[in-house]
Amino acid sequence: MKWEGNRESDNVEDRRSGGGGGFVGGRSIGIGTVVLALIGWGVFGINPLTTIGVLSGGGAPQEQQSPAQRPPGGDRQAAFVSTVLASTEDVWAQIFRQGGAQYRDPKLVLYRGATPTACGTGQSAMGPFYCPGDQKVYLDMDFFDTMSRQLGAPGEFARAYVIAHEVGHHVQTLLGATAKVDGMRGRVSQREQNALSVRLELQADCYAGIWAHHSQQAKNWLDQGDIESAVNAAEQIGDDTLQRQQTGTVRPDAFTHGSSAQRVRWFTQGLKTGSVQACDTFRAQSL
Repeated sequence: MKWEGNRESDNVEDRRSGGGGGFVGGRSIGIGTVVLALIGWGVFGINPLTTIGVLSGGGAPQEQQSPAQRPPGGDRQAAFVSTVLASTEDVWAQIFRQGGAQYRDPKLVLYRGATPTACGTGQSAMGPFYCPGDQKVYLDMDFFDTMSRQLGAPGEFARAYVIAHEVGHHVQTLLGATAKVDGMRGRVSQREQNALSVRLELQADCYAGIWAHHSQQAKNWLDQGDIESAVNAAEQIGDDTLQRQQTGTVRPDAFTHGSSAQRVRWFTQGLKTGSVQACDTFRAQSL
């Protein structure tokens, strides 16, 4: 992935030295908030129920203010993340503009270990996640090492796919899909809620593909190996793959993010079409 020399986003907040602000309360959406909890159990020794439940809210968010910091110059990983975020800003701003709307850029927060958010305390074992409450993407970049070593998903574009997926959740928040799914909580069974969560996550995968489609048209910065690394990442974080690795069995009724095949299919759908309309997982009869 030829990313050096491209624009870097200013919407990156660096809390890795312990600075930054946040909130307490709410709920988040991640590339694997539930399935990565299983990894958290096996790799980090964290009970998955604790990981899943830590983001459930407790009253109105309470803001905790401190000055935001920019990543230091010369930090190549931070520059990469900032460059990918800038590209998502350019792509989605254009798509929203063509639809007669204005895109609001999300903030991306870099942290280590744990950090306060409007969705509760974010922990690195959850993997990257998006918080609708403050419209920020949270990323502990140690997860990139986990992708390579534990998940078998190396490569810079695999990392870019992860960022683009979380930005996809931001797009869903702006378009109202997140609120509709969250509004069903408590009104349907857990199995039905899981099924809605799968459709939400697969749409975010498709939106990541849309970003890849349009960014490649604009920059021509990807080769076939990059695409293969992103597809491999989508496959490695499918619910069935992770469940099989952690427990030896697969429970489709417990899926919350989609199977490996489904994640690959919807990422590829967005990549091939570049169309928001082609990513309507909620109307799709077959996922």
